[in-house]
Amino acid sequence: MTQALNGYVQVGAGPRKVLAMNGWFGSADDWHALVPMLDTDSFTYVFFDYRGYGRSRERDGAFTFEEAAHDVLALADHLGWERFSLIGHSMGGVAIQRVLLAAPARIERMAGVCAVPACGSRMDDARLAGFRAAVEDVERRAAIIAFSTGNRLVPRFSAHLARESQRLSRADAFASFLPQWAANDFSAQVEGNTTPVRLFVGEHDPTITADLMKRTWLAWYPNATLEMLANAGHYPMHETPAALATSLENWLKEA
Repeated sequence: MTQALNGYVQVGAGPRKVLAMNGWFGSADDWHALVPMLDTDSFTYVFFDYRGYGRSRERDGAFTFEEAAHDVLALADHLGWERFSLIGHSMGGVAIQRVLLAAPARIERMAGVCAVPACGSRMDDARLAGFRAAVEDVERRAAIIAFSTGNRLVPRFSAHLARESQRLSRADAFASFLPQWAANDFSAQVEGNTTPVRLFVGEHDPTITADLMKRTWLAWYPNATLEMLANAGHYPMHETPAALATSLENWLKEA
């Protein structure tokens, strides 16, 4: 019996294998603006959709990061990838760390793009309730996106991402992932891990800041480094795709 696989987008046919995991408001399509700039001779990229998202929207499940890690490894097996690198945006930072914990010997490098650390976002009850309201309220989604990009971009930007988020994710999956990245702490399981990590932070991101990265990711991963992305907030793949693609590949090619 053939194992069911999550939906994904594959780009390139190079020897270096990279799998990217999106954030709470995203999907595999989040990375689309980077595609024309990627070195497809050196890399093979896979942009992964969680169950309940994008090309996996109709795939049922528990909607946990442990389940997502299992799905990533099943896909890697299907593709014949023994070792590969990971990119995670926002809540995808939690997701890639769960893949690392599930199969540490298979992960070459990890890149976190405005990535939530293993301690979660440490939301209090009031803030968590505000994010829960976004499950059914597209305007609330847009307001969160606007805030996370420094309230400096045209309103149509946030409105568009919010509508796409609602279209490309199921409400039950969207709701289930929230407490796992917002309030769950598994930092003790990653502390001291020697996997090379690169963290990319947007200069206008009000919550995923350089200071937070120093107190979390850089404190727990001894081979972690940090890069600030100019003129970006929480969504550099949309805000500054050329700069992000350049920085990502420069770092990935150091392997």
